[in-house]
Amino acid sequence: MSKARKIFLFLVTPLVLVFAVATAVAVKRTPINTTNSQTTTETKDNENEAYKAGKAISQGCEGEGFPYKLSKLPMDESDFSVVIPYGLMVGGHVTPIDHQYFAPADYMSKRDIYEVYAMADATITDIGERTNERGTEYRLVFSITCNYFYYYDLVTSLTPEIKKVYDEARGGSLRKPLSIKVKAGELIGRIGGQTLDFAVWDTTKPLKGFIYPEHYKAENWKLYTADPLDYYTDELKAKILARSPRIAEPVSGKIDYDIDGKLIGNWFEEGTNWYGGKTNGTGGEYWGGHLSFAPDHYDPTYFIISIGDFGGEAKQFTTVANTPDPAQVSPQSGLVKYELVQWGYTDANGAPWSGNTVIKGPKVKPQSAVHGCALVQMKDNRSIQFESFPKQSCSSVVGFSAKVKTYLR
Repeated sequence: MSKARKIFLFLVTPLVLVFAVATAVAVKRTPINTTNSQTTTETKDNENEAYKAGKAISQGCEGEGFPYKLSKLPMDESDFSVVIPYGLMVGGHVTPIDHQYFAPADYMSKRDIYEVYAMADATITDIGERTNERGTEYRLVFSITCNYFYYYDLVTSLTPEIKKVYDEARGGSLRKPLSIKVKAGELIGRIGGQTLDFAVWDTTKPLKGFIYPEHYKAENWKLYTADPLDYYTDELKAKILARSPRIAEPVSGKIDYDIDGKLIGNWFEEGTNWYGGKTNGTGGEYWGGHLSFAPDHYDPTYFIISIGDFGGEAKQFTTVANTPDPAQVSPQSGLVKYELVQWGYTDANGAPWSGNTVIKGPKVKPQSAVHGCALVQMKDNRSIQFESFPKQSCSSVVGFSAKVKTYLR
């Protein structure tokens, strides 16, 4: 999320507590050996684009390539419970979320109780802060090169040394460039009572699962969201996998599900500035025009319908029938109805899962109470009509009303 538009909320379902504020090999690249001048030119162009993308993310980055892997946990093993994968949809996070979460050992803990560390040698090139009813929180961008970044958000305090440099850089009428060198395992701040946001960005490997990547320019790093497991040392990878409930590949999760001509993936209400939303990146509830049909982040055998405006609120649902599969719905499918229900998770034995203990392969468990009906029809490969009907079952909904909206890719 962008600094001005971060979401803070508690989501408590009967089975899950989630706080949401809400492969490249990591070695130095070897030049491609080829006698084909066209291929060489294309390779150089791609490298230039990747470098420029890195500069757009953080002007303070330097160099190119992948000199080493991330080697340290961001929190002590006793201080976090599970790693929530990419792809969660919750509240105003209507489209699959582009960061993971290190869930705290205790969501009710006090602020600043857990230490946060750098995962690799890097330069902190950007710090953003926001203040809310809980206090001040920080977002930090760590640059290894202009191709290779990781970031944190929701850090509740910075070390005195980092805070001093940050305050000096932002003081006066002109902000100074930020450049704070940190070493792997170095204490950079603290957190407490909430998740630590985390992602890896690789500008050499833009995601290919968005039909219109340019529609996500409001968050220019999103397109470079990379699987962190590919950038960990073997030792760190083993520690992360031990705390990862998801077992479906990719274990780190996924955010880009668009299939041209199919319903699955992200949609934006016509005339609402794509991902930037109705507020055009200036804050507020930009997500109101967002809509997504995507697999659950833990159990991708079930799909989630994530609606930016469900009776004036952002809401997420699944269906009891788990059909028709959005990956199979096309313009030829005609009008499709989905009866909307909430869900929780169970473990391998069918017992309810709280979401904050380590299990493997949690399963979606739809609830029975109907919260509404959703109607959708693909007009063509890249536009749909959609309308939700809160507190109505699909048996009472005949078709679209005058309030139906058009959504585009």
